[in-house]
Amino acid sequence: MLARHHDPIVAITTAPGRGAVGMVRVSGKDLSAIVEAVCNKALQPRVATYLPFLDAAGDAIDKGLAIYFPAPHSYTGEDVLELQAHGGPVVLQLLLARCLKALPALRIAQPGEFSERAFLNDKMDLAQAEAVADLIDASTETAARSAARSMSGEFSNAVNALLAQLIHLRMLVEATLDFPEEDIDFLQKADAKGQLSRLQATLATVRAKAQQGSILREGIKVVIAGQPNAGKSSLLNALAGAELAIVTPIAGTTRDKVSQLIQIEGVPLHIVDTAGLREALDDVEKIGVERAWAEIEKADVVLFLHDLTRQNAIDYIAADAHIMGVIAQKLPDKTPVINVWNKSDAALPSSMGGVIVSAKTGDGLQALREQLLRAVGWQSAPEGVFMARERHVRALANVGDQLARAVAQLQAVSPALDLLAEDLRQAQNHLSDITGKFTPDDLLGEIFSKFCIGK
Repeated sequence: MLARHHDPIVAITTAPGRGAVGMVRVSGKDLSAIVEAVCNKALQPRVATYLPFLDAAGDAIDKGLAIYFPAPHSYTGEDVLELQAHGGPVVLQLLLARCLKALPALRIAQPGEFSERAFLNDKMDLAQAEAVADLIDASTETAARSAARSMSGEFSNAVNALLAQLIHLRMLVEATLDFPEEDIDFLQKADAKGQLSRLQATLATVRAKAQQGSILREGIKVVIAGQPNAGKSSLLNALAGAELAIVTPIAGTTRDKVSQLIQIEGVPLHIVDTAGLREALDDVEKIGVERAWAEIEKADVVLFLHDLTRQNAIDYIAADAHIMGVIAQKLPDKTPVINVWNKSDAALPSSMGGVIVSAKTGDGLQALREQLLRAVGWQSAPEGVFMARERHVRALANVGDQLARAVAQLQAVSPALDLLAEDLRQAQNHLSDITGKFTPDDLLGEIFSKFCIGK
């Protein structure tokens, strides 16, 4: 975790560089010394006051808005002072230095420390705090809206609803264990099997939304691979809608990877064009081919591009088959490979599987986009998707595994109730990891250290 939580902290919260408005934010248990020194007057809580910001000699550094948020009604749960001035770097540095001098205990905030304090002071849970950073980093409108839903608590509410059902079921099991002398089958009368089944159904819904949210947050890495002159660079340009890669009839034109971020239905896709896969003719091309294989191994989806104008060439077909075999060996089993037959404008396709396109005319590109989304499990225009991270998806999967074990125990001829109780306890712990109730300190430190300074 980040250190010295009780120190007052300060940071410039606006992006570096010149801007119309810049802001300095301070958080701590008592900021009266800074308010007096910089503003020279008492501030009405949560009211923007226009006044000069004073230096140590009483001269104005700038004029702007000061807003004071007394604890606990603030972002961090502590006293918070926000000074909004003109957005010149020098002005903001002068304000920052003035605050540091006015309160000797004050220090520069570490990355994410304001949000970390909000989490520690129960102003938000961990999933909401992570959504703050995800909203800032969102690369598409859909991702931004999903992050906003998580930040407002939709994801946390879904997790907490699961927790409430799980805790109630645990209570029944524990009651059965605590009172074995009573000839009462608590679990049967309370329909424990039915409760567990409904819990699994609710979990499945939450998992589906979280997996969609994880795709929105992480994006999809799509690598275009194939032999030289299959049209990989042309396909990249067609998908991106811009001339990003050089296209010529000369085999081996692309020597290094070319990347571009695009979006399909609000889903961010990191498209990577690679060098043609063949025996390299020189050292530069050899490096390009090696980098192409490295990108393929890290792909979420591989678009293997075939050339329709060479579909009947025996050597070409053999080389394609060899490359596909190597790709199958290098990729994890679950990584999808989509066969794409390019240049439909120049040759009629024979019977074959995959997607048929023309990077030149755009024919088939929409079908390819749809196939890309299906390959990673994206559902078109999902309702109520909330932003989620890989750790959230992993935690929910662990909950699913524990509930499956619990079902097996309940269905046994002689259920081991102590094991059932342990499965439910572990499931509860995995759920609580998402909102931060049982999250290790080192994980919290890693999460918040990736935030920007001032947030």
